[in-house]
Amino acid sequence: MTSKFKTLLAALVAAGAIPAAHAADLKIGVAAALSGGAAQYGISIRNGFELAAAEVNAAGGVNGNKISLVVEDEQGRKEEAINVFRKLVFQDKVLMVFGPTLSNSAQAAHPIAQGAKTVAFGTSNTADGITSIGNFIFRNSVTEADVLPATIEMVKRKTGLKNVAVLYGNDDVFTKSGYDNFAKALKDQNIPVTTTETFAKGDVDFKAQLTKIKSTNPDALVMSALIAEGAPAMVQARQVGLNVPVIGGNGMNSVKIFDLAPGGNSNNLWIGSPWSIENKAAENAKFIEAYKAKYNVAPDQFAAQAYDALYIVTQALKNTQITGNLPADRIALRDALPAVQWTGATGPFKFRQATDRAGKPAGYDADQAPIVSVTKDGKYVIEK
Repeated sequence: MTSKFKTLLAALVAAGAIPAAHAADLKIGVAAALSGGAAQYGISIRNGFELAAAEVNAAGGVNGNKISLVVEDEQGRKEEAINVFRKLVFQDKVLMVFGPTLSNSAQAAHPIAQGAKTVAFGTSNTADGITSIGNFIFRNSVTEADVLPATIEMVKRKTGLKNVAVLYGNDDVFTKSGYDNFAKALKDQNIPVTTTETFAKGDVDFKAQLTKIKSTNPDALVMSALIAEGAPAMVQARQVGLNVPVIGGNGMNSVKIFDLAPGGNSNNLWIGSPWSIENKAAENAKFIEAYKAKYNVAPDQFAAQAYDALYIVTQALKNTQITGNLPADRIALRDALPAVQWTGATGPFKFRQATDRAGKPAGYDADQAPIVSVTKDGKYVIEK
């Protein structure tokens, strides 16, 4: 099928001259944590995808083809993420897969997609090494290695901090990677660490670690945590009198912090992210308005990145000749993705190629500058 004929066919379908049955559904898999401890991220992610898909389809789809999302709950567990990826790739025969939600799940499940020459596209995993798995692995979530140094530099400039204490989850790929990147950034910026304390996923009592941290009199608390543990840790920090700035990573960047750490407990949390609800750019304002209208709640970073990710893939699909030969179509989509540039809710976006452990070209990371914000009285305030 020539590109001219395909364009004509798409126009005839959109105009109703050819029945819509002649247009194909583009099946796209979504593996998201819709239950379990990571559901606060996964539900936002699903919402962002569904909103974008509805908009794309309402505007005529992709070259006359409708996007059909196949959504599966991977529960925030790497074993279930593997099962879901196998189902989506081999049984549902999707064109590509978005997800999974957490970095440790991505490290476990993405090799399945790589082996099947099927694009796996992360929208929320930011740990090191994920895109080194192979050349079918993409993400638009900005890595902690890119975000954390900028966040620390901003806090240092704004507060004059001279030292920090560190608290991190030592049994999760994401929080351990966050700790490694925090440690490197602190060393690079000559900021001493007064003490380092750890916790495990599922912990609810952090007062022993926080009391020890308070005794070292740090200027700030650096915390690499998912919000399920990070929010109660912030509450308990205030309870033991540790009223210093908290510098968090990607896992703490959610409006849910205001519910989970109510009142003044959520104040003075510093976060770096390509997305902020306070960003007044037209593309972001449009997304926020549409999200609130559909879901009756404010979006977060994870919804915004999922929303933009579908539009990024849509741009690639517009330049991909879908033939119905699934192996060839999967490769054609992979080949079209790296060149996509898109300005959406998270701002101007493009990919940069990552390398594997041997230094050879591998998958693709996000090339975006972070916005640094601080929480004040139930809002994120952008710092400049």
